[in-house]
Amino acid sequence: MKTLVKTFAAAALIAISTFTMAAEGPGAKAAKANINLSTADLALEHYVAVTTEGESAGVEQLFAADFNQKIQASNTQSNGRSEVVKSLKKQKGEKLNCTVNTDIIEESADYMVAKVTLKFENFTKTDLVTLERVGNDWKVSKSISSYK
Repeated sequence: MKTLVKTFAAAALIAISTFTMAAEGPGAKAAKANINLSTADLALEHYVAVTTEGESAGVEQLFAADFNQKIQASNTQSNGRSEVVKSLKKQKGEKLNCTVNTDIIEESADYMVAKVTLKFENFTKTDLVTLERVGNDWKVSKSISSYK
């Protein structure tokens, strides 16, 4: 009788742990990574890591809800937050072969405008990035990219 009770208890524990892991889903803990964006400099540094080094932790946390990206090229393109986040997640682990230079153009207590220049072998990409304080964190609210 004791063996039967132990067997049922073990089966119940296995079932509960299996359902718990399935509910969390694969990579659930990685997706919940909390990135320190308490200063504009930290948020800008994380933006550069996400866009050039394939960093995927905290991507959703980095961009404001109303984030907008414009790409100035022969035909101007505009992308919303969900499109950009999805694209950056696909680039997880991919490092760009470029040199990066950041310049702070304007900064105040609640916003920052920075110029991020990515110099590749045959072209240069320049991002004008606007960051805003949202509560206690800084978020990227706008990005305008151009190519030369």
